[in-house]
Amino acid sequence: MKRDPVVLIVVAMVVSLMLVFGFNLARHSEGPGAAAAAKMQGQMARDFTLQTLDGKTVHLSDYRGKAVLLNFWATWCEPCKIEMPWFVDMQKQYSAQGLQIVGVAMDDADTEDIAKFAKDMNIDYPILVGKESVRDDLASQYGGVQFLPETFFISRDGVVTGKVFGLKSRSDIEDGIKKALGAGTATSGGTNAAAPPPGN
Repeated sequence: MKRDPVVLIVVAMVVSLMLVFGFNLARHSEGPGAAAAAKMQGQMARDFTLQTLDGKTVHLSDYRGKAVLLNFWATWCEPCKIEMPWFVDMQKQYSAQGLQIVGVAMDDADTEDIAKFAKDMNIDYPILVGKESVRDDLASQYGGVQFLPETFFISRDGVVTGKVFGLKSRSDIEDGIKKALGAGTATSGGTNAAAPPPGN
């Protein structure tokens, strides 16, 4: 029995090291997807079409004139659950300045399950869903989305101003929002639409 506390301490240390390693891997991974996404910075964000949880069709270009935080996430993603309350707060804080947060659900859960998850998390910004083939095509346009969460910051005129991979600090995300809000200007008449998918 005297060894039990020592064993517990060792186990706790091993688990802590595994968690730290896992978070650092997600935060600093620079695989092909990250490299491809990095090339998007300064480029027009690819337009796409998905549905909201209540079935409305949404295009990224619908948000032209606003800065967009585009977040790829999944219901099973634990780091996603950490940052989502931040997004709720930031949507309230920066909406008057022209911010729109948009979440894209990347898992295969039913729409009803995703809607329940969003309600439980008090999410009040649009959550978009679509068929797996559509999501996979969208993910490829944004560098592969090889791990979650992944977040892109898009200026008012549709240009990618930054991105973060994995769980970052709240201040890192706020810095990305402020940069997107300060870049580009609102346009009228849709003359500066988001770039179409390849082949269009």
